[in-house]
Amino acid sequence: MFEEEAVPRRGRGAALSELEKEDLEVYGVVELEERIEALTAEIARTQARLDKKRSGRSAADSLFKL
Repeated sequence: MFEEEAVPRRGRGAALSELEKEDLEVYGVVELEERIEALTAEIARTQARLDKKRSGRSAADSLFKL
């Protein structure tokens, strides 16, 4: 019986680390603008998740202060 090799999981933040190391010199103006749009959308998505977690934490904190 053949077993498949386990593919190691990428750690948290690995994608961001890879983005930081990427050579931007090879991109054109349009590609850089598209990249900025995608990163801006990702920032908005991340901010929304952070806001949701903070509001949940705040609700839990107020519940346990009673």
